[in-house]
Formats: sequence, structure tokens, C-alpha cells
Amino acid sequence: MEKLIICTVCPQGCRITVTGEGSDIASVSGFTCARGEAYARQEFVCPVRILTGSVRTCDCAEPLLPVRSADRIPRDKIPECMKILRTVKVKPPVHIRDVVVKDILGTGVDIVASGELAGK
Repeated sequence: MEKLIICTVCPQGCRITVTGEGSDIASVSGFTCARGEAYARQEFVCPVRILTGSVRTCDCAEPLLPVRSADRIPRDKIPECMKILRTVKVKPPVHIRDVVVKDILGTGVDIVASGELAGK
């Protein structure tokens, strides 16, 4: 299988071609730096992303609190993570980087607040 990956590590946006099957990579071409090669290999085998979203609050003045994953999570787990976030409701006070969901889906990654929710 051959996959074209546009690198997002730096502004150059290299068009990297990765050839292989599953986690076995036969060749990587088109990168201009080692970071680009590493990014393309990761993207081919198991793409990961930072998850951003919001959760409900118990505060009528601020009904939603922005959240994000503390680290990258596998892209294929994002829909299931979003289902979990739809069920979460937080109470004030919440500060930036407070853990909202610990170890989401057993990924080892926490969902943290990226905004403030003041207490009454």
C-alpha cells in the first residue's frame, strides 16, 4: 500500500510517500528533515491527534467548558472519546489544566480544561 502524507511538522509541507503494509514500512520518500520522516512513519502506522472539544457545566452563565487532550491520542479513538465527553458535566471551580477525564479509554491520556470556570 502506498500513502501520500502532507507533513505538518514545519511550514514546508513536504509531500511524503510511504509504502508498506500495516506496521511494516518498506520505504519513505519526499521528506526534507528527520522530523518529517518520523512524522510520516507515525502517521502511516498509527495516526494520532490532539482532541479538542467542550463539556457541559453546572453553571448557567457558562454552559460549556473548553477541553483538550493532554497529549495525542489515536485518531481512530476520537469518535468514542467524543461520546464520553458528551456525558461529562463539571462543577465550578475549574482551572486551566485541571483533569476533567482521567485516562480516557485507557489511552493513558487525560482530558484537561483549556478554560476557566469560576466558582460562585
